[in-house]
Amino acid sequence: MPFVDLSHAVEHGMVTYKGLPAPVICDYLSREASRALYAAGTEFHIGRIDMVANTGTYIDAPFHRYADGMDLAELPLESLANLDTIVVHAPNEQGRAVDADCLAGLDVRGKAVLVHTGWSRHWRTDAYFEGHSYLTAAAARLLQAAGARLVGIDSYNIDDTADGRRPVHSTLLKHDIPIVEHMTGLDALPDAGARLFAVPVKVKAFGTFPVRAFCEV
Repeated sequence: MPFVDLSHAVEHGMVTYKGLPAPVICDYLSREASRALYAAGTEFHIGRIDMVANTGTYIDAPFHRYADGMDLAELPLESLANLDTIVVHAPNEQGRAVDADCLAGLDVRGKAVLVHTGWSRHWRTDAYFEGHSYLTAAAARLLQAAGARLVGIDSYNIDDTADGRRPVHSTLLKHDIPIVEHMTGLDALPDAGARLFAVPVKVKAFGTFPVRAFCEV
């Protein structure tokens, strides 16, 4: 039962989205300090992390965009786990915009649609923040109408960040279709048939959180 990891590791000081703070990862209780609390030879580590929700590979729930949308705790597991996948190859070198014609004719109903652009190769570099691939508003409308269950992309943002309307987030999240951004490793997946798992922590009044996204192939 082989698995393909589709997530970036969360590291101290890394920047996921330009302008948002990097996570701070440190000890709450170090191993050395814990020794005074336990029997000889016994020690534990309790870590602490301070981060914004948009860190690493993360999922967006409808609450991220809409105040009355489902939050992370309300997302049904059926929209996050054991999803049949279809991979759409849209190399950034062929153009930034992934339009509806890239998706035409695909059977996406009930499936996770993962858009492989190759942009994740720039992760942890300044190049990652500029010139990224994104879906168009027309592509989002097609995915929604065709019944996609979840949409993911290996890019900086599923929307063109120059467009303040964020039409892809607005369309998909309005129709309860979760979004996974900053994925990686999509080139290792078959075009169809893998099973996706991208389950966040069950947090109330939160719309975004990191996931350990992976596929069973």
